Amino acid sequence: MTYLAPAAMVSAVDHLAAQAGVAMLRAGGTAADAAVSASAVLAVISQHMCGMGGDLFAVVAAPGADPVALNASGRAGSGADPDRLRAEGHVTMPFHGDIRSVPVPGCVDGWLVLHERYGRLPLGEVLGPARRYAEEGFVASATLASSVPIIAHLPEAADFTASGPLRAGTLIRRPGVARALADIVARGRDGFYGGEFGDGLLRLGGGEFAPADLQHSTADWVPALMVDAWDRRIWTAPPNSQGYLTLAGAWIASGLPVPHDPSDDRWPHLLIEACRQAGYDRLDVLFDGADGASLLDPGRPGGLGERRGAIDVARAASLGGAFGGGGTMALSAVDSDRMGVSLVQSNASGFGAQIAVPGVRIFLQNRGVGFSLQSGHPNEYRAGRRPAHTLCPTAVTNRDGTLAGVLGTMGGDSQPQILLQLLARWLLDGQPAGDALAAGRWALRSPTDETHFNTWGEQGAVEVMIEGQAPESWLAGLERRGHRTVLTPPWASSFGYAHLVTVKDDCLAGAADPRSGSGAAVGF
Repeated sequence: MTYLAPAAMVSAVDHLAAQAGVAMLRAGGTAADAAVSASAVLAVISQHMCGMGGDLFAVVAAPGADPVALNASGRAGSGADPDRLRAEGHVTMPFHGDIRSVPVPGCVDGWLVLHERYGRLPLGEVLGPARRYAEEGFVASATLASSVPIIAHLPEAADFTASGPLRAGTLIRRPGVARALADIVARGRDGFYGGEFGDGLLRLGGGEFAPADLQHSTADWVPALMVDAWDRRIWTAPPNSQGYLTLAGAWIASGLPVPHDPSDDRWPHLLIEACRQAGYDRLDVLFDGADGASLLDPGRPGGLGERRGAIDVARAASLGGAFGGGGTMALSAVDSDRMGVSLVQSNASGFGAQIAVPGVRIFLQNRGVGFSLQSGHPNEYRAGRRPAHTLCPTAVTNRDGTLAGVLGTMGGDSQPQILLQLLARWLLDGQPAGDALAAGRWALRSPTDETHFNTWGEQGAVEVMIEGQAPESWLAGLERRGHRTVLTPPWASSFGYAHLVTVKDDCLAGAADPRSGSGAAVGF
């Protein structure tokens, strides 16, 4: 369902977070205040998807200025040693249970930097709802309850397991998280990185991190990347974010004969081919410091112009070899001044590395799985480097620079694919936000990957997963064109929890993804 509001709106994966964000807007805060408040609530109540031990990216579109990107992704600690991992027999970064896959978390730095530049309300007020839920309690959502069993055996999971097996509706309190939030309000970043959390992280690291790794902010403001597509300008975060794939896919698709009717099987085929051409070399070209503008240059050899030209309306291209639960959340906020914020916050996989800092009981991300262990690779696991990152917040502006909308999603490697489908439904087909979010989706995966973090391991040799409520024409049409397809149940979380708020004239229109079961778009 699409919700309308004249002044301001927040869309988030949980209604408590959306309500907290709107409370900031009603109190005179900005979209940045709303985004930080909603994000902090989610860090308390949705630890299975995100938290203060994870990373954050955002794109901010403020009136009268080009959108800017906030990169609050953490760096590998000073003790990072790829040779030791290789000597132990690892060919990829450990997925769970290994502190070496935990970069310094950037989430809290991201909140503070975003609030400092664009916020208007006191930080204590902005973090107040999250602190109250941590101290006084919140009820477990169905998705949290279903996720807790994977970490229930850990002593630091006691916030969730103290009363026995967690069920939806159980009251949960997180006193350690409440202390951490109070320390942030009282002492800023030093209250977190130099306080109970930081001390615990250093002890857990056993040499992976040095005190100096925690002394400087991980959050940077950087120019956003942009392409023109479907008569709009689309903006995202540059590398180490994979957001360039959203823009590349949109640019390629906007020059193809994509039909306006998504039930036409050419619609998924051409968008899939745009994504495959954009992403087949992702593992080679995405790393900390990569030149995002060059990756989007249509004229460079092997660039987007050649990739668009290689797409056949009738057949799937041959790329790579022969065809053979996620821990992220996104939110969107728009205020009465028409500032828009798209914010994506993540543990990487569910409960991240499945390691928690004792005392505060904050689970740590496993975002280091984005590193390579190939010797000499520009994305190799090394001290001080940021890993290749899946998070890709997105903003859309009109040609005159005014805000058209903000959107984002969870979904690991499939985030740019989900966003491309939403952009096509909204900008090309004119669908309302609620209809676009509820519609069936496709997503690409490697036939040998179950993590959703190695889609491009065989370059463009991928399977196409088709969500159960997608048009019946897609399955036969894609197979006829040479795609290998896998039909999945409808409303599957593997197709992301996405959010979209659009601006048209004097009205905001937004929706939350129905797949989450508890999401909400709230406005006034």
